[in-house]
Amino acid sequence: MPNDHHNAPQTGLSYYGLSLLSYLRESHPDLADDADFIRTRAQSAAETYSRIIRSGGSRIEAAEEADAVLYRGLHFSLYSTLANVIRSEFAEDIPEEDAREAALILLPQAKEVARSYELTDDFAATPQYERLYTELTGTVQILLDNGVQ
Repeated sequence: MPNDHHNAPQTGLSYYGLSLLSYLRESHPDLADDADFIRTRAQSAAETYSRIIRSGGSRIEAAEEADAVLYRGLHFSLYSTLANVIRSEFAEDIPEEDAREAALILLPQAKEVARSYELTDDFAATPQYERLYTELTGTVQILLDNGVQ
């Protein structure tokens, strides 16, 4: 399955929009084509930066707060977790260079597994992360056993 996200139009995106788009392509490819989401987040981040500067905050503080707005809810990536599961647990079945593409193909099934979890920004640091990892491993194994490649 080819990844056409790298061909998505980038015209008119601000610094924050381009930054978010780059991050989404890497960690949340299923959101990389959502122009409204990107534009809204980028605008909110830019407004946050401007507001803090206008109120006397430093550029560093403004940039940190803007980044917090830009990436809120995106720090944990189910896609990246799934790619890690594939690389770590299925190296004999799926070559490492194919892990990200395989993760993109299997992402809909992974989302079904993840529905019972609250995937917060700090989810990877919670006890539930190991349970999700185990469930994803089982799901990938079942899919491979059933011929999904």
